[in-house]
Amino acid sequence: MKIYTKTGDDGSTGLFGGGRVPKDHPRVAAFGTVDELNASLGWIRSMRLPADVDAVLGRIQDELFMLGADLATPAYAKASSHVRRVSAEDARWIEQEIDRFDAEIPPLTSFVLPGGDGAAAAVHLARAVCRRAERETVTLAGRETIGDAIIVYLNRLSDFLFTLGRVLNHRAAVVEQPWVAKTPSP
Repeated sequence: MKIYTKTGDDGSTGLFGGGRVPKDHPRVAAFGTVDELNASLGWIRSMRLPADVDAVLGRIQDELFMLGADLATPAYAKASSHVRRVSAEDARWIEQEIDRFDAEIPPLTSFVLPGGDGAAAAVHLARAVCRRAERETVTLAGRETIGDAIIVYLNRLSDFLFTLGRVLNHRAAVVEQPWVAKTPSP
């Protein structure tokens, strides 16, 4: 099987279960950004991460692949019944992971600038990609029906990634840089 099909040369792409849409369709933007987020997590996992962090990110990558398939499969598609949809339970698991990791770090007393340790900085970048995926999914949800839990999942995931960035800095003994608001000049 060849990797190139040439079917997208006209600027369209196929959805799972049939049908084609333009490559700039909100559905494609949403699942494309989820794919970008998944690739970002794969890059982060190539770094020397603690085993517990790597395991959680591995599960999240699996779930993001499922979430991408969910977004790529309209509810009306014949194949819809063959796709595992993102559930509220998936979001609850992320909440548990946030709580588990949050117990390791000091309480947040101010906004912090993204950065620090290399892995932590990469996680903060992935968090920003996650927020974009969430925004694009909200746009899609304004036009078409999507699963109820997808936006919740992405929102929790961005919170998890923020927490994980802080944890990685803490474990690396890197002091977080607080954001200090500048007062306007007179």
